[in-house]
Amino acid sequence: MNLDDLISEYAGIEGRLADPSVHADQNLARRLGKRYAELRPIVETHRELTATDDDLATARELAGEDETFAAEATELEKRREELEERLRRLLVPRDPNDGKDVILEIKAGEGGEESALFAGDLLRMYLRYAERSGWKTEVLDSHPSDLGGYKDVTVAVKAKGTPEDGVWTRLKYEGGVHRVQRVPVTESQGRIHTSAAGVLVSPEAEDVDVQIDPNDLRIDVYRSSGPGGQSVNTTDSAVRITHEPTGVVVSCQNEKSQLQNKEQALRILRSRLLAMAQEEADAAAAAERKSQVRTVDRSERVRTYNYPENRISDHRVGYKAYNLDQVLDGDLHNVTQALVDADRERRLAEGLGPETSQAS
Repeated sequence: MNLDDLISEYAGIEGRLADPSVHADQNLARRLGKRYAELRPIVETHRELTATDDDLATARELAGEDETFAAEATELEKRREELEERLRRLLVPRDPNDGKDVILEIKAGEGGEESALFAGDLLRMYLRYAERSGWKTEVLDSHPSDLGGYKDVTVAVKAKGTPEDGVWTRLKYEGGVHRVQRVPVTESQGRIHTSAAGVLVSPEAEDVDVQIDPNDLRIDVYRSSGPGGQSVNTTDSAVRITHEPTGVVVSCQNEKSQLQNKEQALRILRSRLLAMAQEEADAAAAAERKSQVRTVDRSERVRTYNYPENRISDHRVGYKAYNLDQVLDGDLHNVTQALVDADRERRLAEGLGPETSQAS
């Protein structure tokens, strides 16, 4: 879409949002609100650039009569260049999921109980980062380990209101294998061990994004269990849903109600199916371009947390800092910003990215 189309779309959405009948459909109003917030910086920058062009033309015209206008014209030329650069960056094709919330899953990997403890550390890091960012979190499902870690845990992370950029903008780069180097609490001789946990991040799908045929689902119920396998419920409230066409399996046991667990499992299933569909579309359309930031390949090591050196390293963009304790306490902004910046520079240099999408 070109700039004129975006300005026209912005005006159209503005008119629709002023219509009270639109707000009767909360999902539609929310989608339009997010799209409106995405387009606002583009439209406002364009308006400021147009006003600057008018002021610059006037200053140049009067510069022959008054030297002060010549100086003003020089300042306006600098301002115009800044606005042009800002607009150029804003017009880089966006990821259509940037306005979405996310489903974040953390799974213990190799390393036994130490890996489960590290998965718990990652969970706390993300929960605190969400708190710092003003996001809301909801644990959808979890399987604790014996020593207080997690075999796996699933969390929904939501932005408040309709911001220009949603949670996906910052957390989409977190998917992959996270490696930790430290002395485990289970180590009696003080040796440093290396273990890992996997993080999967999916944009949270809405009903309009993924349509699921109930006939494609196999739903099993069972009793939920806690650490060590002991039963924590006397009723069959836990739910396991299998999407038979794809083989995707989701289970939830956190809620006491079977219906609530089913609803949570369906949320996770929709997000996984959306992520799968987008990965297939990306592979078919792009034959996997190489880039500094890879958001699809979740199997490769993406980051190392080195406790003895208090060092955090992101291997995709060469980011390294010695404030691991602060990062684990939720100060993750500089790490995610390095990935956001690398992806943006790649898009600017190569013109990559999905086409701008419209709210329906």
